[in-house]
Amino acid sequence: MATQTDITLYTEGTPNGLKTSIVLEELGLSYKVRPISIFEHEQKEPWYLKINPNGRIPALTDKLDDGQEVNIFESGAILLYIVSKYDKDHKISYPVGSKEHWDTVSWLMWQMGGLGPMQGQANHFFSAAPKTDDYGYSLGRYVNESRRLYRVLDTQLSNNPHGYIVGDRVTVADIAVWPWAQAWKSSGLKTMDEFPNVQKWMTKLLARPGFEKGRNVPGPHFHIQLNEMSEEEIDKLMRARTGWVLEGMAKDAK
Repeated sequence: MATQTDITLYTEGTPNGLKTSIVLEELGLSYKVRPISIFEHEQKEPWYLKINPNGRIPALTDKLDDGQEVNIFESGAILLYIVSKYDKDHKISYPVGSKEHWDTVSWLMWQMGGLGPMQGQANHFFSAAPKTDDYGYSLGRYVNESRRLYRVLDTQLSNNPHGYIVGDRVTVADIAVWPWAQAWKSSGLKTMDEFPNVQKWMTKLLARPGFEKGRNVPGPHFHIQLNEMSEEEIDKLMRARTGWVLEGMAKDAK
């Protein structure tokens, strides 16, 4: 039976959104889901900005032990909050102060500051940006950096006999990285053949019920399906996003 909580998750099926739902499912927590229509810019509406002033997803609301309501935004902060409050048995974490704890935090920050931003930009220039003179340069810059980061991840996994990023168990580091790693083709990478350890790790985690359920919140996980498509098919599908992206950029610039 799921552990009851007061959590409401505001999310969409992006890699950052999927991190949180996977963590919640891995810990067997009961939570409410409020899908956010990012294509209609719902994340910019005043009611939502009171929860997440940055106007992005995901965000989470909950009640502290003293009954005070709390709003958490930024996916890395959300993951750390959830394990701090709800993972007392360290199912997907390690005790604070241990070597493994700080290794986990390091890899979580690696995803937040490296893999996510680089792949996010690669995805934008590969599948949504208008074709301009600087398009090729920008795409190459971010795709090449994403590839370098995949090599870093592949090396880390090859050095751990347990097959996880840190230690002998799934942690929030694995959970944070996995949705981004699964979005490899829509980020401009042509193959995963040079990253055998990443491939094995992705398949291993996908077999876990928490990952399987969490990756389909609030709707079906589509990045794995994109990996089976040709670049032409992905381009045709993702071009529909161009107007939404540019419109959002224009609003943010005001």
